[in-house]
Amino acid sequence: MSLPTEEQTILRDMANSWVSQHAPVSALRALRDSGNELCLDPDTVSAVAQMGWTGTLIPEVYGGSDVGYRAMGVVLEELGRTLVAAPLISSAVGAVSALKNGANDTQKSAWLPAIANGSAIGALAIDETAHFAPQSIMLKAESSGSGYTFTGKKIMVHEGMSAHLLIVAARTSGEDRDDGGVTLFAVPAKAPGIHRIRRQLLDSRGYADITFAGTQVDGDAVLGTVDAGRDLLSHILDCAAAAVAAEALGVALQAFDTTLQYLKTRTQFGQLIGSFQALQHRAAKMFTDIQLARPTVYAALDALDAGAQGAAMAASHAKTTANELVHHISREMIQMHGGIGMTDAYDAGFYIKRARALEAAFGTSSYHRERYGRLHGI
Repeated sequence: MSLPTEEQTILRDMANSWVSQHAPVSALRALRDSGNELCLDPDTVSAVAQMGWTGTLIPEVYGGSDVGYRAMGVVLEELGRTLVAAPLISSAVGAVSALKNGANDTQKSAWLPAIANGSAIGALAIDETAHFAPQSIMLKAESSGSGYTFTGKKIMVHEGMSAHLLIVAARTSGEDRDDGGVTLFAVPAKAPGIHRIRRQLLDSRGYADITFAGTQVDGDAVLGTVDAGRDLLSHILDCAAAAVAAEALGVALQAFDTTLQYLKTRTQFGQLIGSFQALQHRAAKMFTDIQLARPTVYAALDALDAGAQGAAMAASHAKTTANELVHHISREMIQMHGGIGMTDAYDAGFYIKRARALEAAFGTSSYHRERYGRLHGI
């Protein structure tokens, strides 16, 4: 893990200041209670774009700053502290990574500037089963004239309700779970034959199940090489997993800080509960876990920036570690707050709900442990 650069430190300070002043947890509560189907506040999306965070990974020629995954991780960590509903992981990381590494100049010019300025949101349409299983691609993309016709369904698409662009993994040849025969496409979300249904999860974000019923695209929608999209797909998912780990780290950090403050102020049996040795031991365990998890997450982001050979293993290691961290600390937050921690009126519930969603996003701990071992040749 490298030390943060001056640029990254500035980004962290700017993000910390903005979330504390303009995007507290109460903003997510208000968004949830508003019935907003997209689960996104346009003002928040606009503000995030104006501060340049949507263009963190986009080259300057397309309107971004291209300061790297570590810088994006710094921003996501701060936004995770107050559970900001912003489409950075799905769009500014997932879709942008797909376009940067697989798109031609025409595709990049069409989408990257729009994502950078906040006028377009991208989403990864990958999952087709109840569990994260990117090896299983069944949605068909059949050659049709000079283009392709899509038939099938994608589920649990992050920010799928608000997306303007869908990065679709489709099968152009072979059978389900074959390594070959997978192709990635950049598909406008308003293309005929695309139907979106909102899927409501605990964390009050904009997921969607998307059906493709004879959706047609031109041949120039292909990202990378036809039938050879596995490597590109794996890289995109590594980027998304590392980004989720960074947000999960932020969620855990704030859950710990809030719990620690409660231990210092709540009295029981005539004394502060933080004076009880049993709770001190549990707080010390949380603090230690954070110190061990942070360099793991940063190392994965650094590996992606460097294009390191071990970036895939680092991403799986980071995702597993962050999953376990945020699971443990969000549970401790609820338990140490006692009865108030179980009420909707208190913020603890929002943290544990987002924690559970992040744990499942782009691979559970079990998935990434198995993948880490497989990449090691075990």
